[in-house]
Amino acid sequence: MCGRFIITTPPQAMRDLFAFREQPNFPPRYNVAPTQPVPIVRMNAGFREFALVRWGLIPSWSKEMPQTLLINARAETIAEKPSFRGAFRHHRCLMPADGFYEWRATPKGPKQPFLIRRRDGGPMAFTAIWDNWMTKDGSEIDTAAIVTTEANATLAPIHHRMPVILDEKDFALWLDPSTPEKELLALLRPAPDDLLIAEPVSTAVNRVANDDASLIAAIDEQTAAALTTPEPPRRKPKPADDRQTDLF
Repeated sequence: MCGRFIITTPPQAMRDLFAFREQPNFPPRYNVAPTQPVPIVRMNAGFREFALVRWGLIPSWSKEMPQTLLINARAETIAEKPSFRGAFRHHRCLMPADGFYEWRATPKGPKQPFLIRRRDGGPMAFTAIWDNWMTKDGSEIDTAAIVTTEANATLAPIHHRMPVILDEKDFALWLDPSTPEKELLALLRPAPDDLLIAEPVSTAVNRVANDDASLIAAIDEQTAAALTTPEPPRRKPKPADDRQTDLF
C-alpha cells in the first residue's frame, strides 16, 4: 500500500512537468497523510487541471462516508470493484509526488520506515482515481485514491505492494477519457527495478504531526536497527524480606 508520501518539487517545476494551466502556490510537504488535501492533475473541458482533493476516495454513489478509508485501489481489481470501477472509467488522474514511505517489519520492536524515491532524484506521478461526493447537506467533496500494484524487486524486501508510477510518455494515455480499458490496465504494472532507491529514515515519520525536511534524511542500517529495537524491560526490584537481617 501507499500511506504517506512527500511533495517537494517547486510549483513552477510541477506545472512544467504536468502541463496544467493553474499557477498553484504550495509549500513542500514531507509527510502527507490520508484525509489531508493532496494535489491531483485531471482533465477538465479538454485541458489538464490542477486541483486539491481529500486523500481517501468516497464513491459518488455512497450514501454515507465509508467507515474504511479508501486511500489505495488495487490495480488487479480496480475495473470490477464497485468502489473504484466508476472512477476508473470516468475520473482518472495523476498524483504528483517526490517519494513515498513504506515500513518493513522487524524481528523486534516497531517497523522500520523507508523513503522510496527515484534514483535520479526527479519527481514522479502516481496513477490515481478521483470522485465527487455530495454530503446530506448538499456540500460537495472531491476525493482520490492511489492505484497500487505488486512490488518490484527493489520494494519487495520492504513491502509487497507499491504505487503505480507512470512514465511521462503515458500521462496523456491515462488521462484521456477515450482510452480503452485494456490499454489502461496495461499501464498498471510495477516500476522498473532500477527506477527507485529505498533508504531507511527515522521513525519520526510515524507521527503525522511531524512534517519537515529532517524526515527524509537517510540513516544507516545500524542506526535504524538501534531505533527500532526496544530496550529490554527493566526488572522490578524484589520486595525486601523482613524475615532476615541485611548483612551489609
